[in-house]
Amino acid sequence: MVFGILSAAVHTLLGALLGGWAGGPLGLVIGTVVGLLVGAPFGWAVGSARTYASNPKGILLFVVDHTWSLANTVVGAIYLAAHLVVGHRLDRVVCQHSGRVNVVQGVSPRYATTLGTVCAGSSPRIQRHEDVHILQARLLGPLYLPLVAANYVLFTVAPVWLLWHDHVNAPIDRFTRYFEIGVYPHVWHEAIAYRIQGTPPR
Repeated sequence: MVFGILSAAVHTLLGALLGGWAGGPLGLVIGTVVGLLVGAPFGWAVGSARTYASNPKGILLFVVDHTWSLANTVVGAIYLAAHLVVGHRLDRVVCQHSGRVNVVQGVSPRYATTLGTVCAGSSPRIQRHEDVHILQARLLGPLYLPLVAANYVLFTVAPVWLLWHDHVNAPIDRFTRYFEIGVYPHVWHEAIAYRIQGTPPR
C-alpha cells in the first residue's frame, strides 16, 4: 500500500502546485481537491493490485512514472477514474508487480487502449503490444503524448502513409477505414508496437 499512498500524494501535490500557480489561494484549494480526486483512485488501484514490486526494478518504475513520465501517469489516472465511474473493474492478478494497472473492460470490444500506465481491455494475446506503449511513454516522458497527437494530426491531413500502405490486403474503400486501417496503424507509436506484437487491422 506504500506505493499507492505515495502515488495519491504525488497527484494531490501536483494538483495543489498547479492550482496555486494558476489561481492563488482559491486555486490551491481547487487544485488540491482535483489532484486528490484523480490521485486517490489511482493510488488505491496501485496499492490494492500491488502494481509495483518492492524491488529495485519496481521502485525505479514507480519513480519514473511519478517524475519524468508524470504527465502520462496523470492522464492514465484520469482514464482509470473514468473506467471506475462506469463500473469497470481491475484485473488484480495481471496487475501484480507488472508496473501497470490493468482494467478488464476496454473502451471498445475490438481494441485495447493504454494511457500512461493504465491498460484497458487487453488480453495475453496483445499485452506485449500494450506494454510497448507504456515503455514509449516512460522513455519519452512529457514528449510522448504531444508526439502521438502531432502524428495523428499530420497523418490525417497529410496521408503520406499511403505511399507504403498495403492497398491490396487492406484497401481504403470507405471513410471509416481511412482512420481505422490507414491513419491508426501507421502512426509511429502503433507501427512500432505492431512490429513487436500483433497484426494491424485490415
